Amino acid sequence: MPDPKGAAVTLDPRTAESKTHPPAGAGLLFLREEEMRAAQDLLFFAYRDFTNAADVILDELGLGRAHHRALHFIGRNPGIAVGDLLALLRITKQSLARVLTTLVAQGYVAQTQGRADRRQRLLALTPAGQALERRLFERQRERLLAAYRDAGAGAVEGFRRVMRGIMDDSARAYLDRAEAAAREPRARPA
Repeated sequence: MPDPKGAAVTLDPRTAESKTHPPAGAGLLFLREEEMRAAQDLLFFAYRDFTNAADVILDELGLGRAHHRALHFIGRNPGIAVGDLLALLRITKQSLARVLTTLVAQGYVAQTQGRADRRQRLLALTPAGQALERRLFERQRERLLAAYRDAGAGAVEGFRRVMRGIMDDSARAYLDRAEAAAREPRARPA
C-alpha cells in the first residue's frame, strides 16, 4: 500500500482493521535506510552517554566497562558459575580471567567451589562489591528515570519491545527467566 508521499508502506494485517485510525506506529513497519541509520545513531549516542555515567566511578577505581558488566551480572545472579557468566558476556576465558582477577583482588567478588562439582567456580559479590554495583546502578538509573519520565509509559513499553527485538534469542531467554524468577513468591524463613 503506497503512502501519500509515494513510499511503500507495509501494514501488519493484525492492525489493518481500522483504516481510518490505524494504531500508532502501524505505518512504521517498513522503514527506509535513513531512518534505520538515525536509529543506529540513537543507539550509539545512548550507549555512550549511558555508560559514561558509570565510567567516571570506574575510572576512579582503575576499572573498566568489562568489570562493570561482570559486577552487574554477578550481582543479578549470585552464585553464577564462571562458565555461565562466560556464556552471558560472550567474552573469552582469558578476558574474563583478567576481569575476575582484578575484582577478586580488590575485594568486590568472592569465588567458591561448586557443591556438586568441586572444579566449578561460583561467583558472588562481596559487601564491597554490592556497594559498588549499587553505586554504579544508581548513576545509570538517574539517566533511565529521566528518559522514562520524559517519554511516558507508552514509550517505555515501546522501548522495551524494540530493545528485545534487537537482542538474540539467548538474551531474550535470559530476560524471560529473570522476569519469571522475579514474579515467583519468595520463600519466607520459618
